[in-house]
Amino acid sequence: MMSDISNKRQEVFLKGKEGSECTINLHGATVTSWKNKGEEILFCSEKALLDGSKAVRGGIPLVFPNFGPWTLGPQHGFARIKKWREDDAASQSGDGACSKVFVLEDDEETRKLWNERFRLEYTVKMEENKLTTSLKIYNKGESAFSFTTLMHTYFRVDDIDKSGVKGLKGVSYDDKVDGGQHVEDRETVRIDKNYDRIYKNCPGPVELIPDVDKPGLSRKLIASNLNDIVVWNPWAEKAKSMSDFGDDEYHNMVCVEAGTVSEQVSLAGNSDVVFSQQIIVVDQHSKM
Repeated sequence: MMSDISNKRQEVFLKGKEGSECTINLHGATVTSWKNKGEEILFCSEKALLDGSKAVRGGIPLVFPNFGPWTLGPQHGFARIKKWREDDAASQSGDGACSKVFVLEDDEETRKLWNERFRLEYTVKMEENKLTTSLKIYNKGESAFSFTTLMHTYFRVDDIDKSGVKGLKGVSYDDKVDGGQHVEDRETVRIDKNYDRIYKNCPGPVELIPDVDKPGLSRKLIASNLNDIVVWNPWAEKAKSMSDFGDDEYHNMVCVEAGTVSEQVSLAGNSDVVFSQQIIVVDQHSKM
């Protein structure tokens, strides 16, 4: 495993075999790039700010301790806008895999917003055809606290009009655009407008299909122990209103986000819980 930190952007790099590499920005411990055998899997806006001034628009921002608007602080909580530290002692390598662990603990700033004592350990592990991100949440206090969390994954696609998401049929969802509650009846979810839906209690992994008319292309399998999947694309009008997102970039991205957001998680004092996500690149010859 190779890693390096740039003082300018404070990025950590993992380098594997066959052109595989991963970049993590210490601002939010945000994975901003994952190239699997040279293919970029994640989307990061060309206008994304990587200097720590705001949450990174792309990659895998971490949402904690709140998903969505928050009466106590910034939208989606503070984890994605805090500077994390690299835990050198926890670095691992071997069997073609490489990983790094990043740590965030409560401080004066977080306690002013959310008066809880916590420690977050975020492990980013890169293997052949697979990226695993695991978040260990430890309650350092005596009393329980409640939270929601999510891995806000932005995927790169060649054309949003051709791509789709499978594995959501029969799942109830909240539509955050029209405010309604529905049940998904499509085998493959296609996106053709401003799309922001929380699919609740998903029964298993979901697949991102790059081109529904070309089944031979590699798919991205998203598996996790998180309950919900959020699917998001801002579409044209909303994209133009976002200063850190290109007007036309919605054509080349879709967010498929694993999280526990439809219900809060209660974590007892002096205990921990681990949530993890695996992104697996699956070719046409592989079986799920």
